[in-house]
Amino acid sequence: MPERHEVIDGKVYVYRRENSRFWQCAAYIGGYNHRQSTGLDDLEQACAFAREWYDERAAEERLRERGVIPPRPGRRVATSAPRRRRPGEKTLRDAATMFLREYRALVAGERNPAYVASKESTLRVHVLPILGELPLSAVDGAAVQEYRIRRLSPPTRKAAALPRDADGWIIGHRPRPWRRPARSTLHKEIVCLRQVLKTALRRGWIAALPDLSEPYRASAKVSHRAWFSHDEYRRLYEATRARARRPPRERWRGPCEDLHDYVLIMANTGLRPDEAARLEHRDVEVLEDADSGERILQVAVRGKRGVGFCKSMPGAVGPYERLRNRHAASPTDTVFGATPRQLLNKVLRELDLKTDREGRARTAYSLRHTYICFRLMEGADIYQVAKNCRTSVEMIETYYAAHISSTLDAAAINVRKPRRPEG
Repeated sequence: MPERHEVIDGKVYVYRRENSRFWQCAAYIGGYNHRQSTGLDDLEQACAFAREWYDERAAEERLRERGVIPPRPGRRVATSAPRRRRPGEKTLRDAATMFLREYRALVAGERNPAYVASKESTLRVHVLPILGELPLSAVDGAAVQEYRIRRLSPPTRKAAALPRDADGWIIGHRPRPWRRPARSTLHKEIVCLRQVLKTALRRGWIAALPDLSEPYRASAKVSHRAWFSHDEYRRLYEATRARARRPPRERWRGPCEDLHDYVLIMANTGLRPDEAARLEHRDVEVLEDADSGERILQVAVRGKRGVGFCKSMPGAVGPYERLRNRHAASPTDTVFGATPRQLLNKVLRELDLKTDREGRARTAYSLRHTYICFRLMEGADIYQVAKNCRTSVEMIETYYAAHISSTLDAAAINVRKPRRPEG
């Protein structure tokens, strides 16, 4: 066995083979084993040579990592090894499990169960497959940035060897094109990740939160939600009315009539689709407005902002009474139930109204946007509209009223200064 001696606290060692009289030195630097013969047979002189040789090799490796000197031909550049998990250190998956346990218990009865379930879905589907096995000390700004890159890049993983047809598609598999996640979607995932890391911070598993801010962010473009103009809305309710009178199949008469009443009520109340899905007949009251003398609906809305009230336009009374009489509903029955998404999308596609000019998809939520826009175009007070829709004036000004031409006062804009008389 060769004779061996450690130098510089074990960073470098000198050894001599059995069939040689010269000492050699070796060290592990930058992911590589470096060896060199000292050409000396004296141990003390060989150790001094090894110290100088190690300092030179370490300095050269630092310059190579900084890009000051090029890498050696035929050899890869040494990179920093990924951080290993220390004994007893928690992973991000452990912190996520603890977060979900705390979150379910603390917000029970205060948040919508579907919203609570969305947190678990976000972690299970997106965050944990990428960052779940990392130790908490490795979840830093660079790891979060790599997560953003992977979420915003199309997948490159190839499908397994499965039987395919003549066009190359997997038999029995419907191709689904990859869609780049929206900025708001990625923001929700980062918020969920921050909540998990805050749980780890409270438990003492990490010393501080990493930097989760988004680099290179420019001012985001304010996109307005899709809505229906007067002509488009008239085409929509005329189409649903014709389908309710003459359905394609007689057994579809009930759903078609419900869709027509749904469109009219949503466009005359400004309800959110989730609020309409939870609406019961005991929450709706038909009354006569003391100021206008018209019959309207007063709706007790239970939605994401708690319990609020909504007063409808007169055009919602007739559809609601038809809907109530058609189903002979009791006070605890739901007015609409699930959103008629498929039938509404079918009608919109037939009318070529599924997307607006900017390519934004129209949904049941677009009827709420249409209601707000129509009220503002008729000159309604924006504060009263915001209260009736259980939102803020700022939200309406940003996402609803900014693209309505009637909000601009031409008389106040086209002001001309009086010209001075010549001479």
